[in-house]
Order: sequence, then structure tokens, then C-alpha cells
Amino acid sequence: MDYSLTDEQRAIREEVRRFAENEIAPVAVEYDEAEAYPADVVRKAAEMGLTGAHFPVEYGGVGYTSLENAIVTEELFAVDPGIGLCITSAGFGAEAIISFGTDDQKERFLPPITDGESVMGAAISEPQAGSDVTSVRTRAEKDGDEWVINGSKMWITNGSVGDYFVVMCRTDPDADDRYAGFSQIIVEADRDGFAAEKITGKMGIRASDTAELVFDDVRVPAENLVGTEGMGFLQLMQFFDETRTAVAAQAVGIAKGACERALDYAREREQFGRSIGDFQAIQHKLAEMHTATEAARQLTYKSAWSVDNDEGQLTTLASMAKEFASNVATDVADEAVQIHGGAGFVNDHDVERLYRDAKITQIYEGTTEVQKNIIARELLGKGF
Repeated sequence: MDYSLTDEQRAIREEVRRFAENEIAPVAVEYDEAEAYPADVVRKAAEMGLTGAHFPVEYGGVGYTSLENAIVTEELFAVDPGIGLCITSAGFGAEAIISFGTDDQKERFLPPITDGESVMGAAISEPQAGSDVTSVRTRAEKDGDEWVINGSKMWITNGSVGDYFVVMCRTDPDADDRYAGFSQIIVEADRDGFAAEKITGKMGIRASDTAELVFDDVRVPAENLVGTEGMGFLQLMQFFDETRTAVAAQAVGIAKGACERALDYAREREQFGRSIGDFQAIQHKLAEMHTATEAARQLTYKSAWSVDNDEGQLTTLASMAKEFASNVATDVADEAVQIHGGAGFVNDHDVERLYRDAKITQIYEGTTEVQKNIIARELLGKGF
């Protein structure tokens, strides 16, 4: 097995890191404290081809592979997870349009993301439906040549800044199969009856916009249906391997950033007449942090490679990568704060922010507990 990156992939890593250091690092604390969406930074990222980078070239993307997307994500999150998420999630939900949408939908909704003109989101979770997607209650009913949508969505990334959303709706409440009767429908934010309320007070990734969405008799044309009616759940399941791999890459990036800052601080901070990096206790922490991060990286890259090559056992790998890498991120960020001591407890140092940001990787796109269930289910061959 060849573990080396191509020259192009190494160049991508260097270019993205340079962008992050120049454009994100100077304003990271500002946007975190204000819980504000960094629209200007996202537009600059779009100019570099980082928003919707995995989109097909004909729709403005650069056609990055999952591995290349993992590299981009890792470098952005190593500098700042909040703004990094704003950039990597600008086209969140587009996978459904790319795989199942009509040519017209692709032409209307994909290029504005890569151009930096629009932001989109995927509206799945609800107040009572998180890990259990089949509990979705948001209803879409056909009325002539329109869909009429009622319900609410919770914890939606880009919720109050998004221009359109791919919304998971129940279109046939009487379906016999618990996985049937769901459809994905595109809803533009300027439709009558649509409202978004920003959620504030988040523990981490505070620059990333999160909101509750409300649909009150929202009418959209029938052609906004993505793919086949009633196949929304099965469509969605096809993308979790990819999105969970992406979250694993986020976690690797956070761990990398924490390792870098802890190493720098261990070299600079002096106690008892020498740098704290001279003490074995700190050396062991650094060794364990870097080892765990590299292990998480290799598992994540293998999962990304498997997405690109349609490798068997992909679902197992993706859940393993997310479960393991997210745990590594939280543990490594915790140790980075410990190495900084009291200085790491305030936002004078980035490790405080990385510590808060790391936690979400254990929660979204399926909690750690759900990932363990999926891994066991796949091993035992039990299906959904």
C-alpha cells in the first residue's frame, strides 16, 4: 500500500494551510467571541476554489477526491474549526443534488456555491429526531404542481445565512416500510412561510451558523423534489460514509492544531530554569498526543480512500474513523490545555478554543455511541 501523497496533494495541503494562516488565524478569536458568520472569509475561500471543492468541474468545482477534501479539511480545522466549518459546509447538502438532482437543479444550485454567491444547508434533524432520522415529522404534501411543507428543523448548519436547503420531509406517512415515505426537497430561504432563528450560546464552532428552521405552509414547485419521491431516507444513507469521513478529518485537524500549539508552548515555556519540554511528563504527553493523531489520520485517510475507490466495508471504516478520530481530538485538545496550564484556560491561547470545538465531533453526523452501534451492526451483518 502506498502511503505517500502526490505532489499535487502536498501542494494542496501547503496552499490551504497558507490561506488559513493568512486569512483565518488573524480573525478567529473575533468571530468566535462574536458568534458571527465570517462571510468575507468564506468569499475569499471561494475564490481559491475551497467552497464546493468536490463539486464536478462543469458546475464550478475542482473535483477534489474525498482524500483531497480530507486534506483541505484537516488544514483548515488545524487553524480554526469554526471558520473551517463555514468554508467546508458552504455546500452542505449538495451531495443529494449532485447524485440525484436534475440537470436544471444542478445548474441552478451548484455554481452559486462555488462562486461564493450563495450558501446552502441540509435540513434533517428536528427537536425530537436526531440520530433517528425515521422520526422526522416535517410534512410535505402535494397540492397541484407544488409541495406544501410544514414542520421545523433544529441544529441546522448555515440555518440563518443559507440561501437554500435540502429538506428531509415525510411525504407518505402511511408507508408500510419505516424507511420509505421520505423525500428530499429543495427549499429556498426567501419562500413565504420560511423562518430561521439563529441559535447562540454554543460551546464551540461559534463562527459557524446554527439555527432552527420553521416551515409554515411553505410552497415550492414540484420540480424542487430531489430524485425519486419516497426515496429520501435511502438517498441520505448513501452519503453518511462520506460525511462521517469528513468529520473524522475535522477531528484530525483539531488534534493536529492542538499538537502543534502544545509542542510550541513546551519549547517556549520555562519553569525551574528550563523549558517544560525538558521534563519527561511533558515529553510523554507530547509523544502520546502525536502518536494518537497520526493513528487517527491514517484511519481517516484510509476511509477517504475507500470512499473514492468504492472499497468494501466502507460503512464500518467511516464509523471507525469518526468514532476514533473524534475521541482523539477531545483527548489531545484536553492534554494541550493541560500542557499550557493556567494559560490554556483563557483565550489568550488557541488551545482553549480547540478544546471547546473538539467536542462537537463526537456529536454531529451521529454520536460516538451511534458509531459504535453501526460498527457492531456491520460486523454482525444486521443491516439498518
